[in-house]
Amino acid sequence: MTMRKTIIAGNWKMYKTIPEAIELSSGLKRELFKLEAQNVDVVLCPPFTSLRDVYEAISDSGIQLGAQDIYWQPQGAFTGEVSAPMLKDAGCKFVIIGHSERRQFFAETNEAVNKKLKAALEYGLTPIVCVGETLSEREAGGTFKVLEDHVLNGLKDLNAQQVLGVVIAYEPVWAIGTGKTATAQQAQEAQKYIRDLLAKMYNKETAQNIRIQYGGSVKPENIREILKEPDVDGALVGGASLTVEAFVAIIKGASEVNK
Repeated sequence: MTMRKTIIAGNWKMYKTIPEAIELSSGLKRELFKLEAQNVDVVLCPPFTSLRDVYEAISDSGIQLGAQDIYWQPQGAFTGEVSAPMLKDAGCKFVIIGHSERRQFFAETNEAVNKKLKAALEYGLTPIVCVGETLSEREAGGTFKVLEDHVLNGLKDLNAQQVLGVVIAYEPVWAIGTGKTATAQQAQEAQKYIRDLLAKMYNKETAQNIRIQYGGSVKPENIREILKEPDVDGALVGGASLTVEAFVAIIKGASEVNK
């Protein structure tokens, strides 16, 4: 069995001014320095406006920086967009792509996700690619169909070597910000399906090496249970990443889970 390193990413969404972002990231650096969670990759994804300040606040620590979105062109007349070279320049190592809120509110398609993914990989960024079904899709029995659509088309034209540089985040849309959480069994079922699909698309060894996170109302209270599942390799955390106490508790919980 391949040992996949647990990855906990905090998606701050549209929260935190620059001083608030510095305060939060500095607090996390201080607390995590005490924790020494060597077996967990920790990533912070603040808004674009705070990227450089957060990068400076977490320097000399094991915490890594990520962005919440990217545009696929390296430069050009694309008002309001931010490119891969800009993200690299700000200190980013990761970037979230295709988050359900981008799909829902900004009409992001699998085609756009695929282009963004390729741009991120080209410039050495690790994409966290989000896939997952809405409540109506789940209730209609369409979970696996949606996952197949998102994974096949999101990762289109990537070879096995490239896909090893991708993190996949399964986020059931019905469990984001609702307080509802998929049970550990529901998360495992969906994430095993994704891994089996990757094995068909590439090969079993490649599939075994790809990290698949869970995202959807992750809290300190449920992180251990979720991470105990064999195909859950981490969490994409929303609301609970906005306070030092809750996010550190999640990382601590994650570091204590031995598979």
